[in-house]
Amino acid sequence: MLTHEIATTVSLDTFRLRSAGKKVILLYPWTNYRTLFLSHFMAENNPGLLYYRINNTQSTLGEWLRGMSEEFKQVLGKFGKNLKTALSKGTPTALGEALAADLAAYGTNGTILFVDELDRISFDQNFEQFMTALVGSLPSGVQVAFNSRLLTYTPWMDMVTRGDAIVLGTEYRKNNVMFTVEEQPRPQLEVYSLGRGYAIVNGQQITNWDGALPRNLFFFFMDRPLVTRKEIFETFWPNLPVKEATNVFHVTKRKITERISMKVDPAESYELTQYTNGFYIPSEKVTRHYDVADFQTAVERALVTNDVREEERLLISALELYKAPYLQEGEMPWMKERREQLRQMHAQALIGLARLNRQRGEDERALGYFVRSLEEMPEREDIHRDVMNLYLRLGRAHDAREHYSRLESNLREKFNIAPSRETRDLLKVIKAAL
Repeated sequence: MLTHEIATTVSLDTFRLRSAGKKVILLYPWTNYRTLFLSHFMAENNPGLLYYRINNTQSTLGEWLRGMSEEFKQVLGKFGKNLKTALSKGTPTALGEALAADLAAYGTNGTILFVDELDRISFDQNFEQFMTALVGSLPSGVQVAFNSRLLTYTPWMDMVTRGDAIVLGTEYRKNNVMFTVEEQPRPQLEVYSLGRGYAIVNGQQITNWDGALPRNLFFFFMDRPLVTRKEIFETFWPNLPVKEATNVFHVTKRKITERISMKVDPAESYELTQYTNGFYIPSEKVTRHYDVADFQTAVERALVTNDVREEERLLISALELYKAPYLQEGEMPWMKERREQLRQMHAQALIGLARLNRQRGEDERALGYFVRSLEEMPEREDIHRDVMNLYLRLGRAHDAREHYSRLESNLREKFNIAPSRETRDLLKVIKAAL
């Protein structure tokens, strides 16, 4: 049996070439580009680099921006005049425009704002509105770079599609694969979380988890290949004293080991995780196959490939993997959060396929993908406009008018707002075609 590891090499010239002209640079934490990025600018003592690391007390957009503005003001003397005003009002769009204005005032020749550990901030609708306003208001010569694991969700994919952003660190290079031979074949663990959730060990499904807690912790571990004990305790036992939480944790973890070992060899111990340098990571005793990881990898690779045919193949593969929402019957907060993240990725995969089909003139197929994406993200007014425009191209003006009416009604009922000016302008075009 063979295992493989993807090796990625990076260079400063490659970094400069790939990020040139992009408003947004998105870096994964495990990529060498992050180290290259920081060491290059700090070694050159570049005055245009603004670095800020979001700390563990900042979980909202306002907390991040307020903390960052105060720190920059202390270090730079003058920064954040516009942000200070906008923070008192608090609208996400105003905050995005204010930060762009402050960055422009700081300098427009080679200025880069690097924000580390962006994952601490909730990727909600407010964040999306803020980021859209920020990027839309950035002047030329100013870039923002983010370090985050959550780079395949709204609004990133739209920015990459428009050419405003570049993702570094998700390269997949077939020629760089290094193989090692396993002396002893390991048990095969197949985990399917897109749906109700089930696990198979060497072809045998685990049906008895000895309670809900071992099962929930099992799926938590599967979805987080690098997690600390503190994160586990805060997720599962936030109100228990550490000593008591530790006891419950070890008992629960042992039950998971027993469930796996029973399907292989009850006399042996096959653990799901192992503890290394303060983190629980995947155990070397079993080989994992995880549908969510495959789904996410397909979307990530589609995001960065320059081959249209490869992009379409990967997006179709992602849709085939997305059988149902993540652990669709689970009610724990972390499950709901992850479900929402993957739901957005699924919608983005549909949007990506819709746009590819529209580009080559296959309007009916594109329309189908756009409509499916709206089932996942009905709040995307821009996608509603895409649907209406396709109806017009297909000579179905009445369907476009009906779609506008439904959108108008939904916006009024859910958000008490009217369609945007751009959408209202499209309505005039639709009426003229009737």
